[in-house]
Amino acid sequence: MKPLTGMAVAAALFCIPAAASAQAMNPEGTPEQRAAMQALSWMDGEWVGQATLYMGPGRTETHTHTERIGPMLGGSIKVIEGRSSGAADQPGFNAFAVVSWDDGSDRFMMRSYANGQAGDFPLAATTDGFAWSTPSRGGEMRYVTTFKDGEWVEVGHFVMPGREPLKVIELRLRRRGDTDWPAGNPVAP
Repeated sequence: MKPLTGMAVAAALFCIPAAASAQAMNPEGTPEQRAAMQALSWMDGEWVGQATLYMGPGRTETHTHTERIGPMLGGSIKVIEGRSSGAADQPGFNAFAVVSWDDGSDRFMMRSYANGQAGDFPLAATTDGFAWSTPSRGGEMRYVTTFKDGEWVEVGHFVMPGREPLKVIELRLRRRGDTDWPAGNPVAP
């Protein structure tokens, strides 16, 4: 291994405090990020209801579904966990996501983890909810969520080129109450 030159050491010493101070300046995100996330503040809390899966002509399955959602980093991100029951009330589906506002691209982004996969997806806030899509084999899944009269309704369609959209899931949820998750009871420094 080559020894560091004086110039390399000086550059490293200059960069470390600059990076540390830049991080310290916005530990809870930018004011723009926090302001943008207010469009999704209606989501915060615990939600419970039903997830109906459409499995073919005349075939559906309905499961209990919950969501818990809360802000982190001073409200500059939103953390989401969705869970549906399976057989004998064991978890049948469990997803985790982080939604944030990207100042550079002037849009929301969602990082989602489910079924052993992860991905980044643009999310669009609407006047009464949000919409997002994800690639799927042979097409894409499109989700539209509306929040009206205290009810969260999310409908997912499988869309293939040249075919009518096929409804595959519908969530109907009611807010159960507040939660301090995930920011509550943090580990003290």
